[in-house]
Amino acid sequence: MSRYESKPVTVDKPVDEMFNRFSDLTYFEKQIEHLPEDKRAQLGEVHFASDSISIVTPQVGELKFEVIERSCPDKIVFGSPSSPVPLTMTVNFKAVTEASTEVATVIDVEIPAMLRPFVGPKLQQAADKFGEMISNLSRS
Repeated sequence: MSRYESKPVTVDKPVDEMFNRFSDLTYFEKQIEHLPEDKRAQLGEVHFASDSISIVTPQVGELKFEVIERSCPDKIVFGSPSSPVPLTMTVNFKAVTEASTEVATVIDVEIPAMLRPFVGPKLQQAADKFGEMISNLSRS
């Protein structure tokens, strides 16, 4: 199993509020509409349903993540039933202060060792981008 961790980002929201935003992911769909055009372009094609996130990339096509575990207020775990290999993405929440939360994304994936040099950098980039996206969408 390979692990790819995003850089932690701090959001000026309490940990409970950040966790609760993940109880209905359509909140983030609404937030995309309020982002400046350049930030929306950076996100690419991302869609949110109440319990899932779909990301469309030219390299992979559509990758859908569905919530498979919620552990209040520490983490949300997503699985990807459409992935050809076992894959989970965990969003970890850690209270920094009463009014701020550190958010980090971890992607765990089982890929053959010979493919890691080719796929690994893309997965690291995906983990970083997802953490960045959460940060950008959570600022309001």
